[in-house]
Amino acid sequence: MSDYRTILGPLDERPLLDQPRWYAIQTRARHEKRVAAELEQTGIAHFLPTITETHRWSDRKKIVEVPLFPCYAFVNLIPYPGNRLAVLRIPGVLNFVGIRNCALPIPDSQIEDVQLLLKRQIPLAPYSFLKIGQRVRIRGGVLDGMEGLLVGKNGNSRLAISIEAIERSLTISVQGYDLEPL
Repeated sequence: MSDYRTILGPLDERPLLDQPRWYAIQTRARHEKRVAAELEQTGIAHFLPTITETHRWSDRKKIVEVPLFPCYAFVNLIPYPGNRLAVLRIPGVLNFVGIRNCALPIPDSQIEDVQLLLKRQIPLAPYSFLKIGQRVRIRGGVLDGMEGLLVGKNGNSRLAISIEAIERSLTISVQGYDLEPL
């Protein structure tokens, strides 16, 4: 009779299925804030990154808070079917982001990078998802250790931080920072 350790490997090498992981959920257009409010009410840990923009009309200007990644929000949960179902029952949630209806976990570091940038109020801008470019790490300053793709925009060096599961990125200026290639 085989021991479960021979099948699954040593305890420290097995994936921890009882640990919460970050997952992206796709929402209906312009439903991100409603979904976040509903997630809050149901007690599901979530993250909806937002930025402020100035919207202009012919007669006025208004500062509004808009989702950084339109039609997406993030949930932090243990990957049990009941937890997944609780999220999918929320009005405005379309599905989990993944392959063939299988939710794709997002590395904690990618969510933490976005949270840090928003917390420190670093000027940022949404950017199209990049698959090419040199991967770099910032050395020194308040962003020490942050990794991303080095991209250029109008002669200005920028670092693209990506959430790979939803194929969305944002950029920050890296003028004045020391960068090291990875």
